[in-house]
Amino acid sequence: MVAFMDTLSIYEQFRASLGEEKAKVFAQTLGTMIEEAKNAATKDDLRLVHESLDASTARLDRLEQTVEKLAEAQVRTEARLDRLEQTVEKLAERMDQLTAVVEKLVIRSDRHEGTLLELKFRDRLPSYLGRYLRRAKVLQPADLLDEVEASLESAEVDDFLRADVLAQGTVDGEPTYVIGEVSYTADAGDIERAARRAALMRKATLPAVGLVACEAARPETLAYAREQGVRVWLDGVLLAERRE
Repeated sequence: MVAFMDTLSIYEQFRASLGEEKAKVFAQTLGTMIEEAKNAATKDDLRLVHESLDASTARLDRLEQTVEKLAEAQVRTEARLDRLEQTVEKLAERMDQLTAVVEKLVIRSDRHEGTLLELKFRDRLPSYLGRYLRRAKVLQPADLLDEVEASLESAEVDDFLRADVLAQGTVDGEPTYVIGEVSYTADAGDIERAARRAALMRKATLPAVGLVACEAARPETLAYAREQGVRVWLDGVLLAERRE
């Protein structure tokens, strides 16, 4: 239809100048040329479109393959990460178990060392405290049971009887008792017990000084002892008492 309209238009345009026969031949010839030109252009365009589509399809195929490979690699990576996470969790569990074991061993070792130190300190107390507590004599808390029961509550008596060490002697010429705790590593609890039990003895009208014997103590523990008026025997040395 389009080719016919082109031929008719050409014929009408040139009929007056060329005559009917020549205008008809010219219009048919030129119309045919126009139609072929249109068909040729359409085929070239289609060829280009097909080539472009083929190239795009090829690129999409390659992209799809790349994405598939990346997906597979991601799956493998996630699997490795899962295994690594499981391994780390197992190591963390084992580390926690090992830490618990070590803590128990440390506690047992500290208790064992504390027991040995307590026996040693009691046995050698006159030598260890000789320059401070003159004519020192080691006692058992039960040796003073009659004296303290008259002034203390039942719970206070029980607390007094749990003291690790008790001795009597003279300090600056005055009769004095030393009562305290023996621990391999002293802490605030040891200081508090020594101070409390010395106070119980003073409540029972028995002059007493609290003492903590240890092999190690943190600076804050020593400072707390000075605040509480508790003497500290540390690694073979009786530390100086607080000066006002």
